[in-house]
Amino acid sequence: MNQSIIFTDIVEWDQASKQLSLIVQVQGMNVTCMISLTTLEKLASMNIQNEQQAIAAFELVRFDIEDLAETLIESESFDEQGLIHV
Repeated sequence: MNQSIIFTDIVEWDQASKQLSLIVQVQGMNVTCMISLTTLEKLASMNIQNEQQAIAAFELVRFDIEDLAETLIESESFDEQGLIHV
């Protein structure tokens, strides 16, 4: 586990874009990781219909998502806005 990458408890669902955002502190700076509905459904093996289900699904696979996000952060796979897409 990389000590310079800290996953916060800040998780939000964006209904318009059907994505979950997760705030990660990387060497003291906040980085937003985006998880698409499709990815979340695939990782959690469930069909997600609303925000409550999305948050619940995220909690079920949180450690898997954190591992994926950490790998992407370490390989500097940021988009043009500085976001990480899991």
